[in-house]
Amino acid sequence: MTDHSHALSAPDIAPRRIRMLGVEISNLTMEEALNQISGSVRRNDKHSFAFVNADCLNQASRNPAYSRVLSRQAAVFADGSGIRFAARMRGTKIRDNVNGTDMLPLLCAMAAKEGHGIFLLGAREGLAEEVARRMTAEHPGLLISGTQHGYFPASETQNVIDTINASGASILLVAMGVPQQELWIGRNLEKLSVNAVMGVGGLFDFYSGRIPRAPMWMRRGGLEWIYRLWQEPRRMWRRYIIGNPLFVWRTWREKRQIGSGKLFPWHDRFAAVRGGIRRSSWKFEGALYRFAKRALDALLATAGLIVLAPFFLLIAAAIKLESPGPVFFSQRRVGLKGQRFRMWKFRSMYIDAEARRAALLAQSDRSGMHFKMKHDPRITRVGRIIRRASIDELPQLLNVLAGSMSIVGPRPNLESEVARYRIDEFGRLDSKPGITCIWQVSGRAEIPWERQVEMDLDYVYEPSLKQDINLIAKTLPAILSGKGAY
Repeated sequence: MTDHSHALSAPDIAPRRIRMLGVEISNLTMEEALNQISGSVRRNDKHSFAFVNADCLNQASRNPAYSRVLSRQAAVFADGSGIRFAARMRGTKIRDNVNGTDMLPLLCAMAAKEGHGIFLLGAREGLAEEVARRMTAEHPGLLISGTQHGYFPASETQNVIDTINASGASILLVAMGVPQQELWIGRNLEKLSVNAVMGVGGLFDFYSGRIPRAPMWMRRGGLEWIYRLWQEPRRMWRRYIIGNPLFVWRTWREKRQIGSGKLFPWHDRFAAVRGGIRRSSWKFEGALYRFAKRALDALLATAGLIVLAPFFLLIAAAIKLESPGPVFFSQRRVGLKGQRFRMWKFRSMYIDAEARRAALLAQSDRSGMHFKMKHDPRITRVGRIIRRASIDELPQLLNVLAGSMSIVGPRPNLESEVARYRIDEFGRLDSKPGITCIWQVSGRAEIPWERQVEMDLDYVYEPSLKQDINLIAKTLPAILSGKGAY
């Protein structure tokens, strides 16, 4: 347990709220944070709470959707030495290190004493159950209302919410990682009947014993990040080696913009007004972008279908001459917010291709989510030509015109593929699927699935019309190069 005896109370050096990189942080002690959560439960209110560290604020700086969700929390708790360091740069102090891992046993004790049920949602299959077992063993009388792993498809979200509501839980802990957990909570808070919801990141990994925590002396010295980097260097190096200096630079730049090393009360009021203006601006910019993107989609799709109509007839004739069957091929795909739609292509395979797919799965050239073969025997000769030039995708202009797809966006996956998504991969569904995207113009099938997801999430979290136009402009050269097309 973290030593909380250092909590400060002098208002001149420890204001109750601190705005940092656009996020308003509740500067509370651990006890005050727990009282705020338990108060929400006792009053039968409904509130969500969040923890932020340096990495979270870095992400909020470049992800407006995440920043907006944080602005709607009942309280945002300061977690980690990075936040304390940034506060000291500004001449103020953080009262306490309010992190989820240290809070959990205190929260369990409070819930057991007051009779509040806790529901555990997230992490890989089996972890939530192990956490529940350990929690109930350490806290007699604690009611774990239910558990659910986090690797469920978007189509099951409502069923998961129904299960949580039926459990009678008062507190919901969501362990899906940042920012996915906060975005999930933001989308579904109104549907939940619980009183207090918190995103807790990797808490279940720690509390289940899967990942050990740093020794107490490292935690007290603010060095836990070094221990985490040592444990998982491949996953954590970017967050700490690049992220920590970036966070320091961002907070230093913000301090310079404020024009003072200390946040005076007048600045807090001004910052709150400025934050409201910024949130309104984000909403307006988002609506304007969606309108402009839809107008561009409709214009390009209409023009493309008119200009390419004679070419479509030639392709249709070539497909019919080589192989009997329909000219077009359609599949159910998963689009924006998990909505199903039928995506159209020119048929490039023999009509029995789907029946033969299972026998060829072991020969896939790509590991992970998708099945791909450079020499797929199901593809016709005409099919190889139109695939290499991406001509088979052109009928998706009809999808764009109908509104189920966009010109630019993450490529839509099959329902069976979405059913195997990891939690972080569901972020791809926060944007309308597209005909082209970042990885489509950067190597297509040669790019591994994990890297495709990273590129798609970069697009989803930082959308812009300029980027859309750039990607459209790059699509034709990428097609002509033939790189990764098969």
